Amino acid sequence: VGLLIIAMLALMGCAKTGGEGKVPITSMSDEATREYLKGRALAEKLLLQSSINYFDAAVSLDPTFAMAHLNRAFASPTAKEFFEHLHHAVSLVDKVSEGERLTILAADAGAYGRSGQQKEFLDKLIAAYPNDERVHFAMGNHYNGQQAYIDAIAHYRKAIEISPDYSPGYNSLGYAYRATENYVEAENAFKKYTELIPNDPNPADSYAELLLRMGRFDESIAYYKKALSVDPKFPASHIGIACNLMYQGKADESRGRLQMLYDNARDDGERRGALFGIAILYVDRGEMDFAMDEFDRQYKLGEKINDVAAIVGDLTSMGLLAEERGKLDEAQTLYERGLKLSEESNLSQSLKDNVKLFHHYNMAGLALRKKDLKTANAEAAEVRTAAMASKNANQIRLVHELVGRITLEEKRYDDAIVALQQANQQDMYNLYRLSLAYMGNGDTATARHFCEKAARTYNLPNLNYALIRMRAEKMLATM
Repeated sequence: VGLLIIAMLALMGCAKTGGEGKVPITSMSDEATREYLKGRALAEKLLLQSSINYFDAAVSLDPTFAMAHLNRAFASPTAKEFFEHLHHAVSLVDKVSEGERLTILAADAGAYGRSGQQKEFLDKLIAAYPNDERVHFAMGNHYNGQQAYIDAIAHYRKAIEISPDYSPGYNSLGYAYRATENYVEAENAFKKYTELIPNDPNPADSYAELLLRMGRFDESIAYYKKALSVDPKFPASHIGIACNLMYQGKADESRGRLQMLYDNARDDGERRGALFGIAILYVDRGEMDFAMDEFDRQYKLGEKINDVAAIVGDLTSMGLLAEERGKLDEAQTLYERGLKLSEESNLSQSLKDNVKLFHHYNMAGLALRKKDLKTANAEAAEVRTAAMASKNANQIRLVHELVGRITLEEKRYDDAIVALQQANQQDMYNLYRLSLAYMGNGDTATARHFCEKAARTYNLPNLNYALIRMRAEKMLATM
């Protein structure tokens, strides 16, 4: 972890810590600041569950500690806790330094999909603090989230240039290189990450995920087990092992690993992760009824604490499963339940607007299943209007996806290819659709290329990938 030079300053009754050229940390309590820094060090090693006690102690000692609330939000195991602490941090922006204010507002904008606004805050932050590694790391995360991987890599590299011991920079750098399929540089970044914190679980876990992506399943399992030898409760590594076993065709062992994670879970976040993994295992095997049961169990976890954001997501997943099973009326009911829950909740208007955008997206997909192209086009137009207003590249990619799906249905294969190439290329379902489009226009070689990528770009639990993986494998066998 990058080390800040800590300087204690007296200013307006607040304790401010920071280092030369770094964003200061404002707190009313020196003890709260110490607890916060301990929590941040753990969180930056992705030991989120362990960091929570320190952030909780910091906000208990100083309820006005905005950055402690922000970091507690990111460590939260549930969506409900995340938004509660994020809102608390935002409510305190008038009591902190300009650097902290911009940091919090950038995080808030990112959480609600306002990526254009997020970048504006981050640009101001970098202009004010060009020598703060965490500021460049935040900008790297922004670009990474928008799939602008070259820009993300540049900022991660700047972060580690400023602070060569800043371990999160190497981890995220590895993932960004992995997304560009530069596996050599990804491996180099993860190796440096391991050198910096050899006694932590996440470096081995990250490298294991790279091996998983490349289909080197036995090696991946070995590194996940190495991570667990450091921290037997590290949840991501249990999920990673389960995924490797699933791709090796060892479904019972995979489910057993996930059930063990569920039985030993420390919070609802870990329980949801285990249940989601089990659901994906069933989807991958085509056992949709069992998958629906697991999503329903997730829904009940969220319902128990009225975690509206989480249960809206669960209803969306269940709706998509119903669609795939041809139960279109059931799918529509589930989607509309999610929208209604959101509209009647205390969620912020920004979050409600995002839910509404995705509802139009889901309605467009449902209309396509019904061969109702007029409605599909109308719903896609609603998504376009909202996405262009937000300037969110990921939402704009959804528009291109819908255009691609509509033109594919119309057998306008060249138009479908143009649109789908601008859709989310990290979504294997879109690569599968590209394969279908190239098959349609007679380019079998390119169709095979995309079909193989769709089938064999191995991911951690992902619903869209599970829906098409075996379909793509069967299509490959016929080429």
